[in-house]
Amino acid sequence: MAALAFIAADPERLGRFLAATGIGPADIRIAAREPLFLAGVIGHIASDEKLLVSFADEIGVPPSDIDRARKALAGPDWERDAP
Repeated sequence: MAALAFIAADPERLGRFLAATGIGPADIRIAAREPLFLAGVIGHIASDEKLLVSFADEIGVPPSDIDRARKALAGPDWERDAP
């Protein structure tokens, strides 16, 4: 939930998130109950290095921990998605 709060705290970040995901503001509360949605929020943050570093700094963890949290929510990458 910290990732979603981080996105929602800034209107510009929230606007980019809504545009990228296509989710409407009214649907966020319902979607936030789903682990895969939260994994997507973390994935969105991780896709932008500046955003990732800012979020990691705000919550006081190394950026690498953010990806571990995404994997914990979503499960491991599919083989075709692995580097």
